[in-house]
Amino acid sequence: MPGRAAPRAAAGDFKPPFAIRFNGSRLARRLLALAGWTMHFEGFPTLQGVVAVYPHTSNWDFIVMILVKWAAGVQVRFWGKDKLFHIPVFGRWLRWVGGVPVDRSSPGGVVQQAAKIISEAKAQGSYFWLGVAPEGTRKPGAGWRSGFYRTAVQSDVPLCVIGLDYGRREVLVLDFIRLTGDQAHDMARIAGLLQGVRGKIPANAAPIRLLDNPLRPDT
Repeated sequence: MPGRAAPRAAAGDFKPPFAIRFNGSRLARRLLALAGWTMHFEGFPTLQGVVAVYPHTSNWDFIVMILVKWAAGVQVRFWGKDKLFHIPVFGRWLRWVGGVPVDRSSPGGVVQQAAKIISEAKAQGSYFWLGVAPEGTRKPGAGWRSGFYRTAVQSDVPLCVIGLDYGRREVLVLDFIRLTGDQAHDMARIAGLLQGVRGKIPANAAPIRLLDNPLRPDT
């Protein structure tokens, strides 16, 4: 489903056409169109990676992104508290839509668990993309949690930056980038990609900056 032209990756990053392509649901594409949404997606450049979706300002974001996921045919997993997956019926549904249970109390923390899953997928040559809303909440916040950043850096996988733009009613895959580990440089680049993207409740969108040091051990 075409939208406005997405920015192309800078030199050294991934260029289309991308090798990992999918067949999506016509019904989901029709539902998106009926709701007035368009999406721009050309596949993934690698078998593993991390997806960052911004902004997250409303409960509607989850519904829109689930429709996008089905419309594109893409399989993207997302973090969820492990105890939620023990709830009858709801836990099974969470797994079905792509939820991955994580134990936030484990010594290694969420990032280590995610990096381990991705590393195992890389070793096996299997597919695994992890989707994250870096703000961590739909309420107003001071910035982004650094879990997505540390996971991508530690796993040495590309970061896919997606803009959820209610202003134009477009979901845009803006770029696939290699994070350098230089926080200021990387976040400035991400902020540039997301310039002008507006959430459903703009006042709830957090500034595009990390709340903590991405190199600090996860707690």
